[in-house]
Amino acid sequence: MDLGLDRLSNAISDMANLAQQSVMKAIEAYAKGERISQSALDNAQRLSLLASEVDELAVELLARYQPVATDLRYIKSCLEISYGFSRFGRYAYDIAQVLEMAGDLSDCDKSAIEHLSKHVAKMIETSIQSFKTRDQHLARTLRQDDEEVDRTYHNYAQSLYQGTEVTVKCALASMLVLRYLERIADHACYIGDSVIYVVTGKKI
Repeated sequence: MDLGLDRLSNAISDMANLAQQSVMKAIEAYAKGERISQSALDNAQRLSLLASEVDELAVELLARYQPVATDLRYIKSCLEISYGFSRFGRYAYDIAQVLEMAGDLSDCDKSAIEHLSKHVAKMIETSIQSFKTRDQHLARTLRQDDEEVDRTYHNYAQSLYQGTEVTVKCALASMLVLRYLERIADHACYIGDSVIYVVTGKKI
């Protein structure tokens, strides 16, 4: 049982590292105007495969050992967490695709995206560290950080409705990327919620 749990933890850690790299690379590439759709897709597919491996390992552990209490909560949570990390990869690919579709965005104001990216990067790191250390107090900070992400997203959307001068291409590209970052932040929160559940046995 312990060996199986270690394998499960290692698989999740591998996903965490790849997911974090994927998102950071996509954000950096978007800011620089670099097209990385293929590598982003490769990472997304790799994360999907790793998620399938986690699913199979979790089912094997449940069937073979019929775990209870903390072990059972941990295995169930790993399924949710692996899904979250796989979504990171998908959203990283979506961000890369925005540049592919929109073309040159060098004249667009990317300050809102840069601001939001910093918060999202922090949340990704926090979600990973809270999982690795099973630190429920660290995991609880994610909901607070998410408030700033939501505020930035909604403020930008509101500025467009109020008639901020911006081209349709820039507005659409920025809204898409901000939306993907907002969804990544949500999944970071879900990972934190899973950590809290593992430790306390209580759902958020």
